[in-house]
Amino acid sequence: MTRSEALTTGTDDLPADFLFGVATAAYQIEGAAAEDGRGPSIWDTFAHTPGKVRGGDTGDVACDHYHRYREDVKLMADLGVRAYRFSVAWPRVQPSGRGPANPAGLDFYRRLVDELLAHGIQPWLTLYHWDLPQPLEDAGGWPVRDTAGPLAEYAQLVHAALGDRVRHWTTLHAPWCSAFLGYGSGAHAPGRQEPASAVRAAHHLMLGHGLAVQALRAADPDAQVGVTLNLYAVSPQTGSAEDAEAARRIDGLANRFFLDPVLLGRYPADVVEDLRKVSDFGHVREGDLATVSTPLSMLGINYYSRYVVAAPDGRDEPSEYWRRPSDWPGSEHVRFVHRGLPVTAMNWEIDPPGLVEVLCRVATEYPRLPLYITENGAAFADEPGPDGTVDDPDRVAYLAEHVAACQRAIRMGVPLRGYFAWSLLDNFEWAWGYSRRFGLVYVDYATQQRIPKRSAYWFRDTCRR
Repeated sequence: MTRSEALTTGTDDLPADFLFGVATAAYQIEGAAAEDGRGPSIWDTFAHTPGKVRGGDTGDVACDHYHRYREDVKLMADLGVRAYRFSVAWPRVQPSGRGPANPAGLDFYRRLVDELLAHGIQPWLTLYHWDLPQPLEDAGGWPVRDTAGPLAEYAQLVHAALGDRVRHWTTLHAPWCSAFLGYGSGAHAPGRQEPASAVRAAHHLMLGHGLAVQALRAADPDAQVGVTLNLYAVSPQTGSAEDAEAARRIDGLANRFFLDPVLLGRYPADVVEDLRKVSDFGHVREGDLATVSTPLSMLGINYYSRYVVAAPDGRDEPSEYWRRPSDWPGSEHVRFVHRGLPVTAMNWEIDPPGLVEVLCRVATEYPRLPLYITENGAAFADEPGPDGTVDDPDRVAYLAEHVAACQRAIRMGVPLRGYFAWSLLDNFEWAWGYSRRFGLVYVDYATQQRIPKRSAYWFRDTCRR
């Protein structure tokens, strides 16, 4: 399908109950970092460490959503979205990561959920989007087994407060990033460069996920519970055996290392072998994988681009975190390749067919579950024009092409049930600070003015159709 065809494709062949929504994350938008009893998270510490975040930016204020949530919910209602994926800030609910809940923290999310429901918007709640309470990191963080249990306790507290109004729950958001960027390359909080710790962190994140699923199921057997994984199509640059081996390695670490334990109850043997020089997997105990693979109601998939890889040849390639060998324990002998396709401001190549490939693969190689695109979007250099409007045709095209890819996957039999655009608002883009804009709505960070972009109006029309 060409770009012009994608832009004119309607949504008539999507299922009648196909869900369109938008997504955000607590640390990226809330601000109010020290208000109402909120404690520090690893991202507060990381962002306040000189040199860690571009421009010295922090999430202290971000989009001030904590005080402006009613305005933001009204924006969603005006866009016609039927669901909102947001995350709860763990340190706002449990400042130390353990113990009783902070009532003021839970009250904020009660107000938010009530406002969403009053506007006919379904709340989709993510428990963990990377903001580990700093005291848990001080005790060892995700590489330590004792961090898994508190996630389940935290899930119980949040469910006790919101379970009567929230039906859809996500345990973890993109654990690959938490483990490998946080503890492997150090590009994300907490900024540790310890490959063995990254492998342990990945397992304990998934163990915490399984325990949280069990806790939510015990509280409400009918709750819709899932996890969100960032998945990629992975292709070798050429047909050579060396490039095929590079693709196998990256596919193993990016996709199968998380899909297989969560959905099949086992680690892929080839990936375990790849990681032998990094870890002996002694941290995996009997019964862990049965817990990790506790049955789910749904699976969330984040998709942005394709990885094309090759064996090293001594050349330097354009790179950024996410595409460096240091981000991938055990895969030093891999080269990431750019093919000359159009890219976003993140330097990620735009590849909608890769989304179809990912969806079809999950639907055919793993137990059949309802699937949701829980993140898909693009950063571009958006600025208001002389008339005050924000024209972002590249983002409109990106979204249109990926919604068209969703339609194609559904026609191929994929049980895809919904699509969440990333993101509602321009926001704190992790180590990139405020230098990258993903939002459907432009945010002037100096004044906190919100300006819907052209893509917001395109998304509104798509939702209404």
